[in-house]
Amino acid sequence: MASSINTVPLLQEDDSDNENPESLALGDNIPLYKPLEPKDKFYTVYFIFYLLGIVTILPWNFYITANDYWMYKFRDIHRTNVTTASEVTNKTQLQAEFTSYINAASAIPNLLFLILNTAISHRVSLNKRILGSLIFMFLFMIETLVFVLIDTDEWQYMFFLITLLTVVLLNICSAIMSGSLFGVVGNFSPIYITATIGGQALGGIFAAIAEIISLAIGASSTHSALVYFIIGNITIAFAILCYIVLIKTVFFKYHVEDKILNISDFSSSSTVLDISHKIILRKIWVHGVSMFSVFAITLSVYPAVTVLIDSEGKGHGNRWNDVYFVPTIAYLLFSIGDYLGRLIAGRFQKPKNESIFLILSLSRFIFIPLMMLCNAHPRRYWAVVFDKDYQYILILFMCALSNGYLANLTAILAPRKVDDFEKEVASSMMTVFMGIGLAAGSIISLFMVKLL
Repeated sequence: MASSINTVPLLQEDDSDNENPESLALGDNIPLYKPLEPKDKFYTVYFIFYLLGIVTILPWNFYITANDYWMYKFRDIHRTNVTTASEVTNKTQLQAEFTSYINAASAIPNLLFLILNTAISHRVSLNKRILGSLIFMFLFMIETLVFVLIDTDEWQYMFFLITLLTVVLLNICSAIMSGSLFGVVGNFSPIYITATIGGQALGGIFAAIAEIISLAIGASSTHSALVYFIIGNITIAFAILCYIVLIKTVFFKYHVEDKILNISDFSSSSTVLDISHKIILRKIWVHGVSMFSVFAITLSVYPAVTVLIDSEGKGHGNRWNDVYFVPTIAYLLFSIGDYLGRLIAGRFQKPKNESIFLILSLSRFIFIPLMMLCNAHPRRYWAVVFDKDYQYILILFMCALSNGYLANLTAILAPRKVDDFEKEVASSMMTVFMGIGLAAGSIISLFMVKLL
């Protein structure tokens, strides 16, 4: 899963200017100079990377944002004449816990296959990994679309298990594609890396807007879901075509194919540097703990708890309160706040003192009880303290803004704590901390829903 939540820094400073030009030579005095870099005509490659960034976590974003559809699918079937989820008053157990199960089914395989992707990257070609992931992603999303048209009322639990299995498979595809994409975009200038990261951050905004549009168009929850998942499938199909165009461009070939150098060329003139994971971990462990805590805290309540928080005016016939409140506030507003936080962190990059931002990361724990005290239903144990919409909106936005800011700040500062030859490993280790945080938070969210 990666998700609208990611660790690769936005707008970080480019350290490439610090390279010593005199050192750019291969063994046996073979110069590392190449023909003049071709132009990215019409910014084609840039926009394709942006699109691919959106698609890397599109399945997760589309699944969690389709709340209206899942509430309808897992409703109490003994209530007749229910065509939209807004007509559902008392949530069933499946309705209340579905999003938290989606979280767990996304984060755990995503973490495992992010690690596995590093092992297979040298054995399976880039095109097979990315195109294969996109094609299987498209097929699984087609399956999701087909189930929209099937009446699953008599076998809800079987449909629930099939859906979870589909989520696991989709996130395996997303993890392999995400790891492969960020591996290849590292060969390009920082603006292309920023495009890919920006695409991931905007993925949540895109999914939320698509859901709102489909709800506005659809006459029923089923019709809205049909429009919604068609948008997702068209986006993935378009991404497949765009990737085929991408690998044929001269600009892409220049950066990818020409930068694959044989390490033996360096053997006669370069010193092989030993990289110790333990030494790197000692240097960045504070950043790693910060990264872990940011995502573990966020995923403990988002979206498992936030999707259950209703508007204070729900049930009075107003479509804003009954239909649009959850996708607009719980998903669109959160994604915007997270994206803004990343942009601000890329510009200011403060505080740089690791102890201070560790304290700030851990202090975000306060958002867990604050969210639990909002107007979430069903609930048995916690009283509702923040029953006004503006109170919940303020809490959610601050949670999202701090998530994006601290996650991006940590990802930017961690590689600066290590030597140049250790930066790639340090960034990979930060990704693992992020994955562990996502997995831990998603598991905690299962219990947070039950504790409401």
